[in-house]
Amino acid sequence: MAAIPLSVLDLSPIRQGDTAADALRRTLDLARHAERWGYRRYWLAEHHGMPGIASAATAVVIGHVAGGTSTIRVGAGGIMLSNHAPLVVAEQFGTLESLYPGRIDLGLGRAPGSNQAVMRALRRSLPTEDEFPQLLEQLRGYFQPQAGRAVRAIPGEGLNVPIWLLGSSDFSARLAAWLGLPFAFAGQFSPAYMMTALNLYRQSFRPSETLEKPYAMVGVNVFAADTEEEARRLSTSHQQAHLNLIRGTPVQLPPPVDSMDDLWLPHEKASIEGTLAASIIADASTVKDKLQAFADATGADEIIINAMIHDHAARLRSYEIVAQAWSG
Repeated sequence: MAAIPLSVLDLSPIRQGDTAADALRRTLDLARHAERWGYRRYWLAEHHGMPGIASAATAVVIGHVAGGTSTIRVGAGGIMLSNHAPLVVAEQFGTLESLYPGRIDLGLGRAPGSNQAVMRALRRSLPTEDEFPQLLEQLRGYFQPQAGRAVRAIPGEGLNVPIWLLGSSDFSARLAAWLGLPFAFAGQFSPAYMMTALNLYRQSFRPSETLEKPYAMVGVNVFAADTEEEARRLSTSHQQAHLNLIRGTPVQLPPPVDSMDDLWLPHEKASIEGTLAASIIADASTVKDKLQAFADATGADEIIINAMIHDHAARLRSYEIVAQAWSG
């Protein structure tokens, strides 16, 4: 049986002491390597006001990556639709699809990826949670040919831009199933809801013109290195980033440490370990088995891998180890 596809999730991490420009250069370098190693997609995520994340203008970064690669699909994992007018999203992704036909994905999330102050700065008014289905309907409508419509998305109208729904709970799982859309679950930070959401999606799925049967991509953090000890050390950068986030003091991605024991309090440790419980930390000899166990447990049709690793060479090596092990 052929192995399921692997993809890359990138937040364009800004390392401690670096700039966003440095992070974006590394993003393109990783994307070029991922293309050579056989990863199917390269998705960028929208976050705002985060000192350690350079992918806020997600559509712009997608264009940067797509322009610097040749075959890998590039997309949003995701665009937070509550932050944007649907027409703007349709025009942006219609433009991307026009520039890079057949290579652009549009993953949509319901959460703001920011706080309410940032949402006000982006939208001027705050949409309510139950507006998401209506915003989604508007967005999908702009991709449909409607010559007589007063408001049209050009570029966008008539183009086939695959739309995915992203989720970390059951809301988007239910909506994706109802609409017959592919679904991506954020297992990299919400493992507690993972199986509930995936089961709801599959059980409730209704075939559509877009999709005949459910298709679920599941996110997971993977830290791979030549030794498991080194992989565990690399993972501490991500743990520190979460620690700073729950303390309300987000910073640039810190370098790894030998031990987290002196950095977090017991309740913080419990919270972070729960959030990152699905993470895979492994060496080259065990990463395939651990990834396969994750695939078997979730029934994933595709796995998208996040690796918040401080050292760029080590980050490249982690994705390379996974690709080689998975295809071997």
